[in-house]
Amino acid sequence: MKTSIQLYNELKQKIGFCYLQLKLNKFEKLKGRKLAVKIIDVISLGAFKHLNGIPTKKALYKIFRPKCSYKTLVVNLNRFAQLALIILSVLLKINQKEASVVKHTDSTDLPVCLNKNAKKHKTMKFVANWAKTGKGWFYGLKLHITSDLKRRILSVKFTSGNTHDSKVFMELNKNLEGMFVTDGGYVSKNLQKEFYREGKRILFTAPRKNMKKIITAWQFHLYNTRMLIEINFRNLKMFHNLNTSLSRSMDGYFANYTYSLLSYLIS
Repeated sequence: MKTSIQLYNELKQKIGFCYLQLKLNKFEKLKGRKLAVKIIDVISLGAFKHLNGIPTKKALYKIFRPKCSYKTLVVNLNRFAQLALIILSVLLKINQKEASVVKHTDSTDLPVCLNKNAKKHKTMKFVANWAKTGKGWFYGLKLHITSDLKRRILSVKFTSGNTHDSKVFMELNKNLEGMFVTDGGYVSKNLQKEFYREGKRILFTAPRKNMKKIITAWQFHLYNTRMLIEINFRNLKMFHNLNTSLSRSMDGYFANYTYSLLSYLIS
């Protein structure tokens, strides 16, 4: 059985390849006091935390005991999440090039705190909002993603919790082509018409339960593939610690989301 150090080194090798290919080492200090922990190590630690389901940064610090204080590690994890986001964006573009024809778009809730604490919550108050899903009310954000039949994530976007899915669809998929399958939240004749490009892309939206609409057998099977995107959401939340209410800054929240997605794409 591999140790944490061995697993970390394997992950660092993957991230290090992207890091050097994108020439992110130009952000390293050449003069003055050097960082206690190198940027590549910070990004690798952030991804490792989420890849292995480590619940807190404190637990991560206790495992690796880096040559810096706990506070310094937290600050650097938040600070260099922007570079991790660059790596993430490149991985998304690679997935886009290899994507299958059929694609799925959907969103999931990202509560930033418990509902009972929402009125007192201040950290994300400028971007979070109340919204309702099939599971009930939540206070927070939404993660919108597009993925393909092999569950490769192709595009991501974060919005406030009360943002309607259809308003994000065009921007999320502006550079993608194929057959897009969505649920009833995207029902809109205007959206279908605006998105359509002959021979390039088309939108198939599953009818709502209260809609009287006849569908063909192949459309029925096409709509049934939509459950694949739900597996992405489940895995991100259950195994990559996508949801959090522990961060103490807006940067901390978005760093958490970035490292979670990066660990998922690179695993």
